[in-house]
Amino acid sequence: MTATLRSGVADPATVPGDRLPIADRRQVTAEVLHALRGRKKLLALLIVILIAANAAGLVMPAALGGIVDAIDGRLGATRIWLLGLIMVGSGIVGAALTGVGVVLSARLIESVLATLRERMVTRALLLPQSVVERAGTGDLISRASDDVARVAEAVPRVTPALTGALFTIVLTFVGMAVLDLRYALALLVIIPVHVLAVRWYLRAAPPVYAAERAAMADRAHQVLAGLRGLDTVLAYRMSERHGGRIAAASWQVVGWAMKARVLQNRFFGRLNFAEFLGMTGILLVGFWLINNDLGTIGAATTAMLFFLRLFDPINQLLIVVDDLQSALASLGRIVGVIQAPTAAAEPDARIAEPEPRDSSAAVRIRELGFAYHQDHPVLAGIELELGRSERVALVGSSGAGKSTLAALIAGVHQPGTGSIDRHADPIVLITQEVHVFAGTLRDNLTLVDSGATDEQLWAALRTVGAEELVTRLPDGLDTEVGGHGRALTAAEVQHLGLARLVLLDPPVAILDEATAEAGSTSAGLLDRATEQAIAGRAALIVAHRLSQAATADRVIVLEHGRIVEQGSHDQLLAAAGRYAELWQAWSQPRT
Repeated sequence: MTATLRSGVADPATVPGDRLPIADRRQVTAEVLHALRGRKKLLALLIVILIAANAAGLVMPAALGGIVDAIDGRLGATRIWLLGLIMVGSGIVGAALTGVGVVLSARLIESVLATLRERMVTRALLLPQSVVERAGTGDLISRASDDVARVAEAVPRVTPALTGALFTIVLTFVGMAVLDLRYALALLVIIPVHVLAVRWYLRAAPPVYAAERAAMADRAHQVLAGLRGLDTVLAYRMSERHGGRIAAASWQVVGWAMKARVLQNRFFGRLNFAEFLGMTGILLVGFWLINNDLGTIGAATTAMLFFLRLFDPINQLLIVVDDLQSALASLGRIVGVIQAPTAAAEPDARIAEPEPRDSSAAVRIRELGFAYHQDHPVLAGIELELGRSERVALVGSSGAGKSTLAALIAGVHQPGTGSIDRHADPIVLITQEVHVFAGTLRDNLTLVDSGATDEQLWAALRTVGAEELVTRLPDGLDTEVGGHGRALTAAEVQHLGLARLVLLDPPVAILDEATAEAGSTSAGLLDRATEQAIAGRAALIVAHRLSQAATADRVIVLEHGRIVEQGSHDQLLAAAGRYAELWQAWSQPRT
């Protein structure tokens, strides 16, 4: 098991190479059925209510046709008033049933969506960080925000249309057949138009909607990369170049959105053509029946009203195909996260045979190699052992591969070649980007140990010298921090990360420049806090300040992805090699 406490920052120039998986229709159906478990009685009740509401809606046009015949036949006011009361009663019953159906539908839909959201977030938190980083954080965030919102918006429209309209169509056809079978036959002319329109749309729309959602994920990735790497963008004057990437990604979204709108307009045009055909067919049949004394004006009126009432459900059913396609594309992306494997090994990685658990090494690395891209190796031939109570400092030039090696040991990435044999767990990685969650300070501490008492929280804070920090806060442990709460300084945030480490109490800690952002005024305090936090456990420190290396049991010098020196601080200074050069450059007076 590897625990990772870090918040990765995407390189502003990075473009995601591999997407998170997208589920197919079968997988989406299976996941929705899973979410419906325990709610099938509510679903059955909803269907019955929607059928009854639509059946009540058929009473009004039938009664109105009866009124026309009553007037035409001069049958008297009593019959007309009776039919009028029936119309009013059916309208009230239909409205009441529809209202109940809307409430039950909302309850069912929101509970199912809540289940899907919870399952997606749970699985997302278990995904290997390498998978998320390759896909780009924008991909995962857009699935948790844009795609969930799209489904939440579409499903309340799709569900009533699919259930209510289906039964309205069936009942209306039955009603028209009761009036006269020839009215029902007249409507058959619209079926080929609808079938062809839907087949064309189902073939043309899915790839467009899928591409639109993917383009939105790219846009989110570029925006988030720019915001998170804003200092880098400004420092290297990359604003124009990165702004161009955001603009290009945004125009991709616009292009696919326009293609989707063109498809919609062409689809709606086919539906309007079907409406004209249906009305023409009923008028012609009605005229022929009345002209040959085979039907009445009231029956023709009822048939036309039935059709006008039928047209809305048919259009709703076909129009929600548009919402359904978009929602299914988003559901496929959501379910893709839910069903994504939570552990993955690179295909060419060699897994070592496990060694005895009583090994003196907490971590043992053999012939380790790794590359983010095949033709650009980052690490090669790494041989390393980390003792169970040993403190090792990792130093080297920027880009030497120090952070990559730390991430590999922590399990964030999988080795390309060689092996990493872990004999102690969990292994906790803390970087300089410690995230402060919106909530109280207590919440931010107990997220690593939900059962921790206040006494344990205070003890952890005292261990890392952060007790004074809490006493200065207006509400102590209950002070709201992060987000809309009190902003913590860089040093306070890094003290928080070290206190979390103490609470979790892992046998192995990896600190990847975890105190690098606090500034020189807090450097000494944070160095002492780090000493206390890693006391009694194996520790690998990616050293930002060589003062941290000077107090380590062993120093490893990494250059160009290879270990070039290792030994104690004094031994390496005496060797007058690469470490001695780094030490001299670091320790000389700054002007």
